[in-house]
Amino acid sequence: MPDVTKTATAVEDAVALPADVTAPAKQEKARSLWGDAWADLRRNPYFLVSSVLIAFLLVIAAFPSLFTSASPTAGDLVKHFLGKPELASVGSEGWLGYDGQGRSVYARLIYGTRASIIVGVTVTAIVTVVGGVMGMLAGYFGGWIDALLSRLTDIFFGIPFLLGAMVVLQSFVDRTVWVVVFALAFLGWTQMARVMRGAVITVKQADYVHAAKALGAGTTRILFRHILPNAMAPVIVVATIALGGYISAEATLSYLGLGLAAPTVSWGVDISTGVDQIRVAQHILLYPSIMLSITVLAFIMLGEAVRNALDPKLR
Repeated sequence: MPDVTKTATAVEDAVALPADVTAPAKQEKARSLWGDAWADLRRNPYFLVSSVLIAFLLVIAAFPSLFTSASPTAGDLVKHFLGKPELASVGSEGWLGYDGQGRSVYARLIYGTRASIIVGVTVTAIVTVVGGVMGMLAGYFGGWIDALLSRLTDIFFGIPFLLGAMVVLQSFVDRTVWVVVFALAFLGWTQMARVMRGAVITVKQADYVHAAKALGAGTTRILFRHILPNAMAPVIVVATIALGGYISAEATLSYLGLGLAAPTVSWGVDISTGVDQIRVAQHILLYPSIMLSITVLAFIMLGEAVRNALDPKLR
């Protein structure tokens, strides 16, 4: 006779469920749009490279004395007039040569970072707040408010950006960093307003916004708790890319003699100065141009990486 005990055991083993099926399944924590975006950004080489470059530039702007002990404004025409770069002496006063006034190009390169970063970050913050508020109000309320704010935006949008900034700057005698910030922000908020308006119009049609209204939520709560967090993604992308553009605009205005002026140290001012000696001392023009290009490229790369992470269609 067959062994009944062994047969029963074999049947139980055959019908027994696997351990991973009988055990309760571990639920994964749902990630938000920002969580998914951060997970994508950490794997994006463009984001990593641009973040390192921008962090390095911020350190230079905040603590320029850590990178050079030379003065960016003190010159010696007798010893250093158009002095050639001493490339073997890395980090020294004469590493990148001297300009037509005997000033260290390397020291001016380091100290010029502060002006460019301040202009870019401050202008971006102002236009994001001003344009974001106007776009949010126009997109949410619609009607005559939307018509009024949209026409106002169209008027400013019709003014050429650089040409308008030149006209504004010409009305000031002392063109300091904050004057340049005001001129660029005065005309730069229109793009943010349009982007925010379109995002708010899309978000306010969502079911959770209608549910909040049905539950009696006030306008302020709906705007800042439901609409604004979900409409910020395209604004952040545009602001990140535009930051590099504002740095480039400041350098362009300074190059034309309408932006920052001495004694302010700026890459645009040095590029303008280097044009006069381009035939005999190319290094005066070369190094500020390279630094400006790297900075603008870093912010554009960061903006592209953020755009790819926040746009589900590009994943």
